[in-house]
Amino acid sequence: MTHVFHTWPRSLANNLLALFVVALVAGALFLLREVLTTPIVALLFLIPVVVSAIRWGLAPGIVASIAAFLSLNYFFIPPFYTLAVHQTQDILALIVFLAVAVIISQLVGRVYTALSAAQARELEAVRLYDFSLALVGLSGETEIADLLALQTGEALQAEVEVWLQAEPEGTPLTVRYPPSARERSDPFLVAQPIDSVRGHLGEVRIWRGEPLEIPESRLVHTLAGQTALALERARLSRIEMRSHILEESDRLKSALLSSMSHELRTPLVTIKAAATGLRSGMVDWNSPARHDLLAALEDEVDRLNQLVDNLLSSSRLEAGALKLDRQWHIPLEIVDSTVDRLARVLQHHVVEINVADDLPLISVDHVLMQQVFSNLLGNCAKYAPPGSTIRIEASASNEDNLWVQISNEGPPVPKENLATIFEPFQRLETVERPGIGLGLSICKGITEAHGGRIWAVNLPDGFAYRLTLPLTAGGVAAPRISSEVDEP
Repeated sequence: MTHVFHTWPRSLANNLLALFVVALVAGALFLLREVLTTPIVALLFLIPVVVSAIRWGLAPGIVASIAAFLSLNYFFIPPFYTLAVHQTQDILALIVFLAVAVIISQLVGRVYTALSAAQARELEAVRLYDFSLALVGLSGETEIADLLALQTGEALQAEVEVWLQAEPEGTPLTVRYPPSARERSDPFLVAQPIDSVRGHLGEVRIWRGEPLEIPESRLVHTLAGQTALALERARLSRIEMRSHILEESDRLKSALLSSMSHELRTPLVTIKAAATGLRSGMVDWNSPARHDLLAALEDEVDRLNQLVDNLLSSSRLEAGALKLDRQWHIPLEIVDSTVDRLARVLQHHVVEINVADDLPLISVDHVLMQQVFSNLLGNCAKYAPPGSTIRIEASASNEDNLWVQISNEGPPVPKENLATIFEPFQRLETVERPGIGLGLSICKGITEAHGGRIWAVNLPDGFAYRLTLPLTAGGVAAPRISSEVDEP
């Protein structure tokens, strides 16, 4: 009943427009009454009937038919200016005219109604197709709610609010169209629920000056159903992703425990044997064996310390908790301090350092960058044959980056493994060396945290790691080192 009362003013306006068109035609024909015959006038009066039926529908067409019938009788059938008819043929003409006018208005009105319904259906189908197509590429609830609010608001020319119920450990989501619309306290016109097989997910709230027509209600219902399916798909996708992450995490933990148990056993056995030998008193205080045992202890403790550093860095990288204490440093000082620290590891190799002392300063975390160079040099020492040369080169190839290469004369890496060796727990199956496969992944994480890049290449005479580091920090260039020397 409410719908009827709201649409009544619109129907009245259409009927008045139909009467106005008939009045215009009647006025024009009245001016030509002396030169036009009655049959011609009757045919011309069909024009406003057809126009009203096409433009405003069946009811205005019927109104125009009756108005044209009365105008024809009043102004053009003698006696004029009265509805009385004296001639039998005039009565038949008026009856035929009224019948023809009503039939034409009905036929045209039905065609117009069918055409309008077909156009509405087509528009609805196009909107639903575009909406479904747009939903395919969306995976976030906010994006889905934004699209639903936009499509509903544009289709109905109304203010729309989409409210989504909170997931466990989440918060409810509210999206409005247009975006500038504020929260409204007045009752909304329509509240279309968004339901799925799992229950109530939310609702679409619509504010408009008039109620929704049946096609509009059907469109809103269908859009809400499509949204429910998209939300279910997005939530199932997140559940699947979390399950995959947990599965991958369990796999990595199992690999870590397996590698750790193997990696820790060797240094612990060596430390235990060396400590037992030194404590037994069987080794003379000044004998070479004592120095060998102490050296073995120091090497294995350094190895354990490096392993612990890698594990801590790996956990911080995985948790996103790696914090950089960036300061401006001289590249050569970082390289020299790292080589000195690894003197025992590199003692069986020739180390060549081709790093100029006048290179621009780099903004890095000194401790973490030392760890990067330690892991790279340790890998070079591990895989290169004893007595071979390890080269460290650096240059400022352009104004943006520092280029560093650490090369050795070790065996080449298969081309398909050049990228994967930087992933956690990735080790070459063709080479038997101790390690758990974390060193290079940590180098990659630390380098990228500094805004740099690291990769590996095969050389004609060996293998090399290459990395770049930015020469600016936050868009600020490195400070210049003063070359002035104070004279006494």
